[in-house]
Amino acid sequence: MTADEDLVRDYRTTFLRYLPRREEAAMHAGYELGRAALESGRSLLDVVRVHHDVLIEVLRDSPTEELSLVASAAAGFLTEVLASYAMAQPETPPPG
Repeated sequence: MTADEDLVRDYRTTFLRYLPRREEAAMHAGYELGRAALESGRSLLDVVRVHHDVLIEVLRDSPTEELSLVASAAAGFLTEVLASYAMAQPETPPPG
C-alpha cells in the first residue's frame, strides 16, 4: 500500500468514526491524523484533497436529509485535522 493509500484509508476510518456521534475522542483522532500527516511531510493540499475525496464518498452514501449534517461535520473535522498545520505556520504580523 502506498503512502497516499494509507492516508486515504486512515482519513476515511477516522472520519467515519467521528461522524455518527462527533465525540471528543474521535475529534482528537482527527487532530492526531493531521499531526502525523504533517510530520511525515504531507502537504496541506494533500490532506485537503484526501478530505475532499473521502467526503464525496460519504455524501454519495448518505441519505438526502443528512447531507447538510454531514457537510457541517466534515467542516469541523477538517478544521481539527488541519490544526497542526496552522500551528506550524510562523506568526504573521497584522497589516498596517
